[in-house]
Amino acid sequence: MGIQFCTKGNLILVVIEEEEIIEVQKKKREKKKSLKKQVKAARKIQAWWRGTLVRRTLLHAALRAWVIQSWWRLMLARMLHKKRRVALMNYTVGERAVVKLQSLVRMWRVHWRYCQVLNAIYVIQCHWRCHDCQTCALLRGHCVVTDTHLQFHIEITNP
Repeated sequence: MGIQFCTKGNLILVVIEEEEIIEVQKKKREKKKSLKKQVKAARKIQAWWRGTLVRRTLLHAALRAWVIQSWWRLMLARMLHKKRRVALMNYTVGERAVVKLQSLVRMWRVHWRYCQVLNAIYVIQCHWRCHDCQTCALLRGHCVVTDTHLQFHIEITNP
């Protein structure tokens, strides 16, 4: 029960019955329940939104990581290609040098044998010219020079 005064000073008596108090309390409870439902629904929406933001952030991070990994794999492939190319170039330079040395050694050996044959021919020619031949025989020579041996044939024929 409540007492209130009006503007003119008259006393106003308000009588509240128990049933009305119970109804007001029920309404307050219902408001609280609906408020709790709204808060729960708001929390669900907020949780969903936070999850969406986290998933979006994770997706962006994964995409950035993928781009970096792709770039790094490309760089590794390029470095490997460069290393292989340098190794191949070094190998070819070495092989070319070996082949050049082998050919120079072979050329020197053949030249040395040729010089031996030439000196032998000069000696034979010198002795032949100094030799007094009454039959006037002809001197024929044949020489085969290989990298491992020397074949030299001289024929003296009478015409």
